[in-house]
Amino acid sequence: MSKKVLFSVMILLIISAMSINVLASDSKSWYCKRNNEHKQPVLDSDMRFIEQYGGYYVDRAHADDCSDKVVYLTFDAGYENGNVEKILDVLAKKQVKGAFFVLGHLVEDNTSLVLRMANDGHLVCNHTYSHPDMSKKSTLEEFKTEISALEDVYREKTGRELCKFFRPPEGRFSEKTLEFANELGYKTIFWSFAYADWDNNSQMSYDAAKRKILDNIHNGAIILLHPTSATNAAILGDIIDELKAQGYRFGTLDELV
Repeated sequence: MSKKVLFSVMILLIISAMSINVLASDSKSWYCKRNNEHKQPVLDSDMRFIEQYGGYYVDRAHADDCSDKVVYLTFDAGYENGNVEKILDVLAKKQVKGAFFVLGHLVEDNTSLVLRMANDGHLVCNHTYSHPDMSKKSTLEEFKTEISALEDVYREKTGRELCKFFRPPEGRFSEKTLEFANELGYKTIFWSFAYADWDNNSQMSYDAAKRKILDNIHNGAIILLHPTSATNAAILGDIIDELKAQGYRFGTLDELV
């Protein structure tokens, strides 16, 4: 091979590698624009690719359907501090099903609690094993390591299989993240409403939190709550009652997809 040809091949390889790295590092933080008109948030144009890979942030089928008002309760659960159990108690009392996106720590240290989620009829879903930034996983194998590790520990501890729904930790993702999840048979679930509920040392007041949720509700909403929040544990029953009074029912992600 001549030096000229070798040089050309090297340049092509470098360009190819740079292109792959750019795509893999095109990291985004999930968000959608709220409104106070109880309408579904509008997805920014640079986020629209999520739907090409089986991603959801809202139930579009119910955008304009006022005859069937539905919302979806989802929870990101990484550990137990007493409030996750309280959340499960409320859901059982109100006969409402939700989806719990869990981490390896919760499965290993609170297996009975995670089993209760499944036994109560909730979906137990994949939030990765150790909560890394999945947008930095540039190959399918790197991505699969985190996903499979949680599948394995959940299977080992409970004898069950995780539901095929994935939520990227901290809402960090790239197009590759969605592509890899799709290749592994997962639907990626974002959200159309969330609020600052994750810091146990900085909790919103009960009244303010209820108003925040109810003011931003809309048909087809995918609601993200952290079940470790003492505020959420205290207000969830009231939120469920109020939404039911407004004519909403609580759907499941199986129905959504």
